[in-house]
Amino acid sequence: MKHFFIASLAALAALSCENLDVVGKDSAASFDKVLQAMSRNVAEDQMNGGWSLNAPDNSARFIWSKDFSQSPMHDVMIELDAAPFLQAGLDPDKLPQDYAFYGGKLMVGTKLGEEKLTYKGEPTPLLSYQKIVELKRGALGYHGALDHYGINLGNGNLFEWAKDMAANDKDMVFVLNPEPFIAAGVDPNSLAGWLFGKVTVDGENGNPLEVEKLLKPFDLPAPAGQA
Repeated sequence: MKHFFIASLAALAALSCENLDVVGKDSAASFDKVLQAMSRNVAEDQMNGGWSLNAPDNSARFIWSKDFSQSPMHDVMIELDAAPFLQAGLDPDKLPQDYAFYGGKLMVGTKLGEEKLTYKGEPTPLLSYQKIVELKRGALGYHGALDHYGINLGNGNLFEWAKDMAANDKDMVFVLNPEPFIAAGVDPNSLAGWLFGKVTVDGENGNPLEVEKLLKPFDLPAPAGQA
C-alpha cells in the first residue's frame, strides 16, 4: 500500500506539472498560427537538417532541426543578411567563434542536444517544434513585456513570436544580444532594419530587468479564416 501511495503521488505530481506547463503547450499552438500565417515562407532546409521560417522581407530566417543527432552545426538558429552589419562597421573576424559568417550571411544559434528524433509518420515543421517542447523545455520561455513566447538561441539571442497575433503588432521578432556585435565594430544606432534599445525581461529573481537588445519585429497577416 505504501509503495502504491508513493507511486500515485509521483504520477499526480507529473500530471500536475504537465497541466501547469502552459508555456510548453500554448507556445506550440501559437507557433502553429505563425506557421499558418507564413506558410509560403516555411520550407525544408536540407543544408541545416531542418526547417526554415523566412521573414517577410527575406532579411532573416529562423531555422530549427528535424533531428538533433544530424544537425551539422546548430539545432536552433537564426540566419541574417550580413550587409547591414557590414555597413554599420562589422569586422567579421572579431565575432565570437560560435558566430558564423559566410556568403553574405551571419548565423547565431546553439545545440540543444545529440538525441535522434523519431516521429510517428513523416516529420513536419510543427512536429519538430513539438519535439523541442518535449525534450528541451528549458530552451523555451515567455516574455511578459511583449506577450511573446520564445526560444533561447544562446548568448542572449532569441527568436520570439506573439502569444496572440490578433492582439499584437510584433508577431515575429528576431532578437540579438548587441554586445558581441558592438565589440566587433558595429554601431547599433546605424544598423539598418534593426531597432536598438532596452527591453524589459524577467531577472533571475523574477524582478523586471532592462537589457539592451537589437530587435527585428514583423507584423504578420492573420492565418486564413482567423482574421
